[in-house]
Amino acid sequence: MRKWGSILNTFKRLKMFYMPYKRYFFLSILFLLLTTAFTVVYPVILQFTIDVVIGEQNFGLVPFVAIGFFLITLLKSITVYFHQYLGDLFGINAVYELRNALYKKLQYLPFRYYDNARTGDLMSRLTADVEGFRFFLSFGFAQLINIVMLISLSMGIMFYYSPSLAFLTLMSMPFLIVTVYQFDKKVHPAFTNIRKSFAGMTTKVQENISGMSTVKSLSKEGYEMGRFDDKNTDYKDKFIYTSNIWARYFPFMELIGQIAVVVLLGYGGWLVIQDELQPGVLVAFFNLVWFIINPLMNLGFIVNTFSQAKASGERLLQVLDEREDVFDKPDAVEVDRLDGHVEFKNVSHSYEGDEQLALKDIEFEAKPGTTIGLIGATGSGKTSITQLITRFYEPDRGKILIDGRPVSDYTLKTIRKNTGVVLQESFLFSSSVKDNISYGNPEASQEQIIDAAKRSDAHEFIMDLPNGYDTILGERGGGLSGGQKQRIAIARAICIDPSILILDDATSAVDMETEAKIQAAFREVMKGRTTFIIAHRISSLMHADEIIVLDHGEIIERGTHHELLRIEGGHYRHIYDIQYRDRHQFMEAGQ
Repeated sequence: MRKWGSILNTFKRLKMFYMPYKRYFFLSILFLLLTTAFTVVYPVILQFTIDVVIGEQNFGLVPFVAIGFFLITLLKSITVYFHQYLGDLFGINAVYELRNALYKKLQYLPFRYYDNARTGDLMSRLTADVEGFRFFLSFGFAQLINIVMLISLSMGIMFYYSPSLAFLTLMSMPFLIVTVYQFDKKVHPAFTNIRKSFAGMTTKVQENISGMSTVKSLSKEGYEMGRFDDKNTDYKDKFIYTSNIWARYFPFMELIGQIAVVVLLGYGGWLVIQDELQPGVLVAFFNLVWFIINPLMNLGFIVNTFSQAKASGERLLQVLDEREDVFDKPDAVEVDRLDGHVEFKNVSHSYEGDEQLALKDIEFEAKPGTTIGLIGATGSGKTSITQLITRFYEPDRGKILIDGRPVSDYTLKTIRKNTGVVLQESFLFSSSVKDNISYGNPEASQEQIIDAAKRSDAHEFIMDLPNGYDTILGERGGGLSGGQKQRIAIARAICIDPSILILDDATSAVDMETEAKIQAAFREVMKGRTTFIIAHRISSLMHADEIIVLDHGEIIERGTHHELLRIEGGHYRHIYDIQYRDRHQFMEAGQ
């Protein structure tokens, strides 16, 4: 009972997606009932034909019987059409809403969720799992009702004709029901494991395709084939295990059904010989018993569909139930334009599953229009600071203020519309260059788009593309160099005209000459904006109003470029000496 309660709870919790379309479902069931009624009329007409028309030699009724058969067949065809069409409408519309809800949920889930989520697994949930749930809504549930109705009507007619023969014939049915129940207990966890294995295989394929350049550059094709073979083998093994369950149970189900037929023919034939049963009734019984046996055997298939739908529903609910810990407060304020005055007050932050703090007691102030440089070793907390400003994450303790208000007092839309972010890894969409630059500001004019491109030193190479700004880029910006993709990403950030600009190692993929051009353009763009520059090259930071040096999540040094250079043995001075010593050695070697 607890298991069935869990099953029903899964479907109950997803009812918001299919209940709005319940009219399609009930109309489909209405036509299904009519179809079932027309189906069980066949044996009755057959019995009438044998016992009354042929047995009593009422051959004048033959035309009427033939017309009756034709009309029933025609009406059944019509009801089957509307049942299937309305059933598909019910399922398709329901999963349309479900798929939209899942996609919307993925848009608003925090970065914390994507830190551990696997792309292939999410793709599997939005495709295979949604489709499995749809198939049960469109077909499985209606067939379950069809089985109940077909068995009930068939048993009713059989007991009407001959209670003793009906009772003896159906004695084996409880054994068939128990077998189906045992089958369900085995097959549900098997299909859950298949879904998980399929998600793992999909993830492996997605990861391999995304990292194909790395695979080929290191000649690891054979190694990757081996890893995929492991995933593929696991998927195959789980399918074979499930097939073995089917192979064990279905022959036994068929055996029980055949025993019922043997009992029917043996005892029913004896009754006919004794003139206690008409031959037409025995023929009708033979047809009706298959209307019971076949649905019960097909119940295994329906249970299979049901088990897959339940497993899929559980996986979909895992996404829908995921908590959104970064959201707008009920009284959040929406502001068109922020000044960009940023303050960190005793801020500490850690990532989920990591006991060590990523940031420890961070305090600083960035007044409107100033530039803050962030430098430090990998993992020192530079990016964590900027991700807290944009509310990609929430701090464990402390306050982050913008224009004197805690960031949580603003709507997420306000924060992010006023913040231009250029990440270290530039992502471009499979659309035109123009659409990529104006992605954050769809209302931008062509002049604004071109201006943003010129400021990021992207205009010249864009004009060299086949269709200029209308050139359609490949997946993830395929066809462009790393530096070109990064400059388009910089133009995209500039195009929204942000109050706060965050450059997370934004010039790491460009050469020094291009970097110098972009930095010169940036100095013009940064006017009137609060800018945070994360960089490993000191040349990108030396013009900042304040440079913050981080180590293991703590501020260890701060000041202007010249102030930090005066700290003998300081961390910043050490980085400067290494970079410029290497540069001088390189230049001397070139000479």
